[in-house]
Amino acid sequence: MESECVPQAGGQDNRRLHTYPLVRHSDMNEEMRTECMELCVTACEKFASNNEAAAKLIKDSMDKKFGASWHAVVGEGFGFEITHETKNLLYMFFGGTIAIAVWKCS
Repeated sequence: MESECVPQAGGQDNRRLHTYPLVRHSDMNEEMRTECMELCVTACEKFASNNEAAAKLIKDSMDKKFGASWHAVVGEGFGFEITHETKNLLYMFFGGTIAIAVWKCS
């Protein structure tokens, strides 16, 4: 049986939308992870309706700050299997449904 979202009073449904970054997995050091998370939040807020532009901003900024060969995927409903350098992976959610994967592979 499928679960449905039943609207509550006031027209809101009972799903919980996260308005804060939720890190699913990361092997980055604390400083790099914090900077990357802030960058991802900024990009997703700036390009709320354009995931491709958000991913490009994240990739270009990470390349400038931490050296070349960074990759970024921003969107909903995707799976991935990647090879990455150790200590250079962040997988997070923002805004409830937007997933962001950032990794370095040279």
